[in-house]
Amino acid sequence: MFHKVKMVNTISDYRLNIQFAGGIKKIYDIKPLFEKWPVFNELRKNELFYSVDVDKGGYGVVWNDDIDLSCDELFANGKAV
Repeated sequence: MFHKVKMVNTISDYRLNIQFAGGIKKIYDIKPLFEKWPVFNELRKNELFYSVDVDKGGYGVVWNDDIDLSCDELFANGKAV
């Protein structure tokens, strides 16, 4: 089951405020991904982190052609608000 993303905003300390369809809200911390997946380090180097957007269809969030996160990852590992 997909938990489609309705809205995403950046907040301090490399975290995302995610609102899913159905009204569920979660906070997702990007920092652990810096060590796990080196491509995510690009988000620390410039304003790229702040350019996050909801993927077309709500199946995740995207920054560019190389960096994205699925709605399942965000839902499973985000902290409920």
